[in-house]
This record gives sequence, structure tokens and C-alpha cells, in this order.
Amino acid sequence: MKSGMTPLWIVIMKKELLEALRDKRTLSMLLMLTLLYPALVGFFLHTSIERGTRTEKAGIELAVIGGAQAPNLLARLREKSVKVSEHGPMDDAGIKALLREKKVVGVLRLAPEFAAYYADIRPAPLELWFDSSAAKSEQRLEVETILRDYANNIAGARLAAHGVSAVVLSPLRLERYDTGDGAGAGKRIGGFLGMFFIPVFIFGLSMAIDSTAGERERRSLEVLMAQPMRARELIMGKWLAASALAAIGLALELVVAHGVLSVLPLEEIGLSWRVGLPMLLAVILAALPLCLFVGALQVAMAMNSKTFKEAQASAAMLTMLPMLPMIVIPVLDLRVDTWMYAVPVLSNQTMFQSIAAGQALGLLPYLLTCLLPLLLAWAAVEFAARRMRSEQYVMGI
Repeated sequence: MKSGMTPLWIVIMKKELLEALRDKRTLSMLLMLTLLYPALVGFFLHTSIERGTRTEKAGIELAVIGGAQAPNLLARLREKSVKVSEHGPMDDAGIKALLREKKVVGVLRLAPEFAAYYADIRPAPLELWFDSSAAKSEQRLEVETILRDYANNIAGARLAAHGVSAVVLSPLRLERYDTGDGAGAGKRIGGFLGMFFIPVFIFGLSMAIDSTAGERERRSLEVLMAQPMRARELIMGKWLAASALAAIGLALELVVAHGVLSVLPLEEIGLSWRVGLPMLLAVILAALPLCLFVGALQVAMAMNSKTFKEAQASAAMLTMLPMLPMIVIPVLDLRVDTWMYAVPVLSNQTMFQSIAAGQALGLLPYLLTCLLPLLLAWAAVEFAARRMRSEQYVMGI
């Protein structure tokens, strides 16, 4: 049956969407989730960038005890942009107290016999104290590299003074060639991308529950059932309204995330963002079946609940679904395979991760990503329509 020329399921969908968009709480939740997850990912990556470039921006601060015995060593450290602060004699407790302040990357202590051993061409003792719990491991490794290179230069000079070429200390010459194409960087950033699909299970949740279990408790569902329409049309309208809200929220969220990731200087930490607007649009279109599946599943679970609170508890469990791949895949260390594109939620996360890694996807991943969610969505809609046709459910018997 149709109202004029407009199918009744479209009328129901418009009604539910208008009611949802008039609700300030729904709009506030939509806006918050649209901005929250891109902001979280942006914050985590910005923190990583700041931490990764802190050495170049702020320099390395190193405390040195007994540095007067090795002025050339201190000069070499300063040449490498290490801020050296010289201290007087200090016992072990004093060094630990200094490190607890977390102002220096470490404490370099030269033993009192350092100068004598150095003059006698014996291994001169020096100690590098550091706090492994502090987030300065990269700076400490850089200090160790400077010390190691300085020692090698001294060894080469001593050999040359005795008529021995320093080449004998280097029987091998290792040359490194990096052939990485950014795929590894894309895989690293892919760990964050799965977060963007979590709100899909939240955007339309309130509408799905309120338009089914909520209307049932308010007895307004009986009025709708009294209208000359089929149960399937009523369910389709509510289902598509919840799915549309999820799709709108996801599209806005991914656009915001694209803007955030495009602005961040990811190259500073060896990452890259290769997703252009056409690819982003392809990801959004491939996620529409997921939105339809989530909306149908939420409506079906709400229809199968006896009370509004039970519907909330049941549907809220679905929000855990997109978190499972983010936990299971890294734990099992699974590589991207074709079967992953056939699993709802996992398929969208895998697709986004592969595109971010710069990989070219064929037609098959897109087909697999869309097929199963659509089949499951239709099955859930049929189940909900059958429940709607039950007088015992509608009447709450």
C-alpha cells in the first residue's frame, strides 16, 4: 500500500529521521562521536610525533661527573648537540636522585683514574647511568652511539701512531639500502584506523531502540500497526532510518579524520597518509552495507527484547563487535588475507588499513565487503518483521 506516490517505508524513515534530528541529545551525540575518534587518533599520533622529534627540537641533556679529565670527549658531545652539564663528585644515591628528576637523559661518570688509564693506553673506565622507566630511550641510544664512535676514533688514531692502519679494525663494511615503499608505515597507522568504525554501532543505536522497544512501551507502536501497511514496510522504515544516521555519522567522521591525518607531519615518525578523496569515498561506499547490517541487527535485537532496558543492554553489546578485530588480529599476528574481506567489520577495517598502506585493491575485496553484511541485514529485517507481525509482541503479552 502506498501513501500517494511515496512508498510507506520512505514515509516511516523520514518520520524517524526528523524526530531524531529534532532531538538535541541525538545531535550532540552525533557531533561528539564525529569529532571524538578523529581527535583521539590525532592526539595519539601528535604525541608520537612530538616524542619522536623531541631530540632534534629540545636537544639531549646529559650530566657529566669528572668531565675535566676528558675535555675532548665533552667537546665531541657538544658538537653532536648534546647539552652537557658538568657536576662535582656525586655518590650513587645522588645520581639516582638526579635521574628521578627526569631532566637529563643520563649521567656520565668518569672514574678518578680515567685520565691515568687513558694516558697509559688502558681501557679508561666511565659509567653511564640512566633510568629505563623514563621515555628517553632513543636519546640514550644516541649518546651511546656518540661514545662508541668517539672510542673508535681514538682506537684508530692509536693504531695509526704505531704504523697500523685503522682498516684492520673494520674487516666488514656494511651498507644499508632501505627499499620500503611505505607499506610498513601504513600498517603501523592501520592500528588506529579500526577505531573509526566503532561509532557506526553507536550513531543509530538510540534511534533503533527508541523506535521499536521504546514505542512498544509507550503503546504508540499499536497505533502504527493499526495503519494500512505491512509489518515489513514499518520495519524497513525504522531500519533504514537507523542505518542512514550511522552512515551520515561515519561519512562525517572519516572526512574529519582525513583532514586531521592530512595535516599531521607523519613523515617525522616514518608514517604516511596516502588516502585521497576518491579512495576515501570508496571506503565510505564500501561501509554502507555495514551501516545497513548494524541498523538491522540493532532493530532486530530491540524487537526481540521484552523491555526498553533489556533492548538497551542487548544492543549495547554490539558496540564490542568492532573492538574484537583490533584485539584478535595483533595478538594472533595475522596477515591480511582474502577471507578477512568476507567478515563484517573486519573487512572494513582491513580495507581501510590496506588502502592506507598504499596497496591496490581489486574488485573482489569490495564485493566480499558488501555481500555478507547485506545478506545478514536482510535476514535481520525479516526476523524483525516476523516479530512485528506477532500480536503477543506488540501487545506485550
